[in-house]
Amino acid sequence: MIRQHRKLVLYGVTLAAVAGGTWLLERRAAVEAAGPTAPRFEVDPMWPKPLPNHWVVGNIIGLTVDAKDHIWVVHRGASLERMETYAAGNLVGHWGGPGAGYEWPDSNHGITVDHKGNVWIGGNGRGTDPAAKAADARPASGGGYNAGTGYYHDNMILKFTRDGKFLMQIGKAAQSKGSNDVENVKGAAKMFVDAKTNELIVADGYGNKRVIVFDADSGKYKRHWGAYGNKPDDGNLGRYDPAAPAPKQFRSPVHCAELSNDGFIYVCDRPNDRIQVFKQDGTYVKEVFVEKNTLGDGSAWDIAFSKDPQQKFLYLADGANQRVHVLLRDTLEELTTFGDGGRQPGQFYAIHSIATDSKGNIFTTETYRGQRVQRFVYKGLGPVVKKDQGVVWPPVALR
Repeated sequence: MIRQHRKLVLYGVTLAAVAGGTWLLERRAAVEAAGPTAPRFEVDPMWPKPLPNHWVVGNIIGLTVDAKDHIWVVHRGASLERMETYAAGNLVGHWGGPGAGYEWPDSNHGITVDHKGNVWIGGNGRGTDPAAKAADARPASGGGYNAGTGYYHDNMILKFTRDGKFLMQIGKAAQSKGSNDVENVKGAAKMFVDAKTNELIVADGYGNKRVIVFDADSGKYKRHWGAYGNKPDDGNLGRYDPAAPAPKQFRSPVHCAELSNDGFIYVCDRPNDRIQVFKQDGTYVKEVFVEKNTLGDGSAWDIAFSKDPQQKFLYLADGANQRVHVLLRDTLEELTTFGDGGRQPGQFYAIHSIATDSKGNIFTTETYRGQRVQRFVYKGLGPVVKKDQGVVWPPVALR
């Protein structure tokens, strides 16, 4: 795991009063009355700074911002190509990997730092099915023996101190009995800890099709649910068809479960191209489809909220369409999008995770061969002038 500390430089700007101030205020009111406003962002092409010791990162599949505005990411070192590691120096100041007393995920996925400073990590690795290996099965594309079956190694969630001291494991490797098993998870995608209730909310995830809740201190099971608050069903739904009626169950992966300040849980039903909203007891509230005709990896990858107290805006990372969607949180109306496919700053290749810091800046990670983290600087509210903004570069004068 790589921990990146963010450094802020504050620029003071002095605004001088000018004649015609009344006209400017009237003009601003007219612009705002003409249409909706939304947060504005610019990519910071100089962030992050190069890592020390020639470090490089692999698929970055987890991102969180802690109370000190430190940016934490978890990546898959095994995804690096052999030549990418030729110049790597000695790795220091890190933690992670197998250790005494716990089972490390076969394939890391998701990270969160809770209100007590503890670090939670999940995994979605299938691992090697002993039965398939004994039968001399051959590896299928996508990784592992028997990759097309229900076997999963990563049926656990791990809890550590911020210095890497092991605290607790929920679930055991290769022990899941499906989406109604209350002892194990199965390919948990993402986690969130509610500071008010001290509950761990899990998007569970890649092997299961549910949200599950545990006590964050004891690991004791509390409740779980599937789409629309239904009891989860692991039956095969077949391929997603955007013209078909809305599916009554989640498809795998259930990729995020984010809690808002006012107590609603927003769930990324990724392959179904939708966000579903629940009360904390699992009661279904509403849903919205985003880029409903998206096939394959789906559009709903991860969610973050704006940093105003009301969390007026919701940001959705869309890894298939290579953009960030900006929605009004109360109505789930889409206001605008930004981003595009590519390798340059402000572009994306498989945007996977999204988070905001205390200043309202957005941070994103990319998986597959994207392998990077980016920062988008919050520039305040402004009128929506384009439905799709494309790449949000700084003004030409700053390049």
